[in-house]
Amino acid sequence: MNTIEVPVRQNRANDELRPVEIVPDYIPYAEGSALIMLGNTHVLCAATVEERVPGFLAGTGQGWITAEYGMLPRSGRERIPRERAGPGGRTAEVQRLIGRSLRAAADLTALGERTIIIDCDVIRADGGTRTAAVTGGWVALYLAVRRLVEAEQLPALPIVRQVAAVSVGIVAGEPRLDLEYAEDSRAEVDMNVVMTDRGEFVELQGTAEGQPFGRDILDRLLELAERGISELMVAQRRALQLP
Repeated sequence: MNTIEVPVRQNRANDELRPVEIVPDYIPYAEGSALIMLGNTHVLCAATVEERVPGFLAGTGQGWITAEYGMLPRSGRERIPRERAGPGGRTAEVQRLIGRSLRAAADLTALGERTIIIDCDVIRADGGTRTAAVTGGWVALYLAVRRLVEAEQLPALPIVRQVAAVSVGIVAGEPRLDLEYAEDSRAEVDMNVVMTDRGEFVELQGTAEGQPFGRDILDRLLELAERGISELMVAQRRALQLP
């Protein structure tokens, strides 16, 4: 059986996101969940609330937000072995990125001594899985803490920032937003950008795959990322029915 090849960019402009849809409460058993579909990249994010914190936070009155990330074996073009012995280097790095990004969204003291785990499972991969996980993970986190407020376990929402992420890069000499796999795999510059709704940066991961790049290229990529992230934030708020 032949696999289906999807055309690169699908007639998208270089400054255009892939079609994005976020389905809230996709998993009825989780305290908060969201399925994010960004073109052919689909990531399922689920939040679990635990009434405990890691040992280093015990007795501090502060909560914790962490993340786990994985790719289903046939989420990619070739089978990806399950990481039964624990997360590998790439997986651990992605998990830390997601966790840092979502902790930036919350007042951990206002969360109280509880942990929220965001599980991000890639069910279909076509580039940008880690940035999609951050964007969808924020929606799952928001739903989970909103339910804590509704259950009167928290006096107010501990969410203090909206957070989303996107990939940008230079492909064939052109700055492009939201890279698909076929673009990402041959990009001359590849960058992941995480930002807040205040225009602040949470994380920048940028790499030149060949020639180094100058400040002018960096500025152009950050402009593209900011534009894309603002659109993703609209999708997040739409999924949560927020103004």
